Amino acid sequence: MFKPTPNPPETDPETPSETLDSNTLHEPSERIPSAADIRATPRKLCTMFIVNKDLHAATLLAHACESLASANVMTMDLADRTEGTSRNTLLGIAQVILLGELAVNQALDRIDALG
Repeated sequence: MFKPTPNPPETDPETPSETLDSNTLHEPSERIPSAADIRATPRKLCTMFIVNKDLHAATLLAHACESLASANVMTMDLADRTEGTSRNTLLGIAQVILLGELAVNQALDRIDALG
């Protein structure tokens, strides 16, 4: 019978297992960074979710409107399957989403009126 994965490497039972001990860490790459180290580390901009700078405001607003409408539908669907204070919270969140959607729609209407 063919085995798709190889056997794990054999280890010497007489060799003590290596454990991570803070007293034995001597290499800078092995030590836990301090808060000062973290703050001093330069940060690079993550490009995974960057919005294209060349997009028109109307395009961005239309996408925001569609995203808010989808979030509203999902929240209302979840509220329909919930009872008590959780339902009230979800309905409140849906109302805030709807107010955001109305504001974005108003901004879209103003852009359409200008152009």
